[in-house]
Amino acid sequence: MPVPLLIVDNHPATVEGLRHVLTSLGGFIVVATGRTSQDAIRLASEYPSAVMMMDLSVPGDTLGAVREISSKLSGIRVLVFTASGGVEHAVKALEAGARGYISKSSMMDEVAAGAKAVASGETYVSQDFGVGVITALRNASVRKIAAQALKLSAREDQIVALLVQGKTNKEIASHLRIAERTVKGYMTELMHKLKARNRVEAVIAAQNLTWSADTTLLPPHLVSRASPSKGQPDTTHYAVHPMLPAMRRLS
Repeated sequence: MPVPLLIVDNHPATVEGLRHVLTSLGGFIVVATGRTSQDAIRLASEYPSAVMMMDLSVPGDTLGAVREISSKLSGIRVLVFTASGGVEHAVKALEAGARGYISKSSMMDEVAAGAKAVASGETYVSQDFGVGVITALRNASVRKIAAQALKLSAREDQIVALLVQGKTNKEIASHLRIAERTVKGYMTELMHKLKARNRVEAVIAAQNLTWSADTTLLPPHLVSRASPSKGQPDTTHYAVHPMLPAMRRLS
């Protein structure tokens, strides 16, 4: 049975584009559309088990509408689909109760994936700023839910746990009884998912995914980088503040 879909957006072309893409998947049926935050509240009460795709830029208090809908109608799953991109907007939407956040600059296949995820009860955040959103979330329970949107595999979860202990690739390979080159392959994929440029950023991002409500986020000034000597190849080793395990990038 198709999932009822509500679209709240004041751009007719966007509404029709979403209608075409999502109904063509076979799993959705657009039952109503709106143009304002008040429309969103009204439609939510009329279709209390629908997925609602909502643009934050429609007239009215959109975040207030998301908050009211999410608190009063638990069956509604709000997926924010908006040009108001960036971590700050996404954090506010998720903490207001939205179950997903996708930028209008995303490819349509990601939009479809996000709609499917939210429809099935999951949380979805655009990969472009997923880790930044998770790090910035103040609500621990929301942060835990949002972290699931990264969809790490069981093996990647194991590697993340070892990363935050300061383990090297060789040590991780030994612990998991797999080849070191296999670990390097997982690290490449993890760095892509975590939007990390190097091993230290990957470790810090991994810590942010696993910190509990009473854990303090590592501030940037605690990270140091040992630069190579002039004229020498970059075989840089990285280290963090002594209160955490030493971490290094294998050359």
